[in-house]
Amino acid sequence: MRSHNLRLLGLSQVYPFNRWNSRIEAELCALISEAVEAGAETISLIPCNDGTRTGEAERKADLRFALERCLPVLEDAKMVALVEPLGFLRASIRLKSETIDAIEDVQGGGFFKLVHDTFHHCLTDERSLYPVQTGIVHISGVSDVNVPLDQLEDKHRVAVDAADRLGNLSQIAALHEAGYAGVFSFECFAPEVPSHSDPASVIKDSIDFISSQTEQLAA
Repeated sequence: MRSHNLRLLGLSQVYPFNRWNSRIEAELCALISEAVEAGAETISLIPCNDGTRTGEAERKADLRFALERCLPVLEDAKMVALVEPLGFLRASIRLKSETIDAIEDVQGGGFFKLVHDTFHHCLTDERSLYPVQTGIVHISGVSDVNVPLDQLEDKHRVAVDAADRLGNLSQIAALHEAGYAGVFSFECFAPEVPSHSDPASVIKDSIDFISSQTEQLAA
């Protein structure tokens, strides 16, 4: 990859990593092995998203327990794991603040980073940004005005344009202002994006729109 001036930013995914058991441990080890062999920089850890064990005490305990078990495996492989809080009301890890607290509790700051997903950030209405602890930013837009925010799903996530409801431009600008200098990655799960006759043009148009608007905001 690097010989062609390409970076493999990460491999996905271990799910649901915070329901730790022998199967999850085996999946973690297998994914790390694949990542090391491929030269990937990170792996992804996705929390349980089925509405179970979402009470404060149990979700925090589950998260810390899983991070404690993941940490020595990551240390041995010198691999970074990206933990992605999800904004859905049914998700077992929603807040970046709780995730940061748990990472600090297990002294895992060198091996765990956050995913800042503009979609999920909007759904949680969490205001704080953690640029230093963020390993990647996922961006996608929502233009459908007929669906309330708390009912949005991945199928509504399109490329960012002028009709975006998620505040992508303000989030990106705020992250830059706070010192984030890392990678941005599109996560447009709506089926009309990959099925478009020219999906590359959709992404290029979105990149051009975001670039022009953020330059204006910074001016």
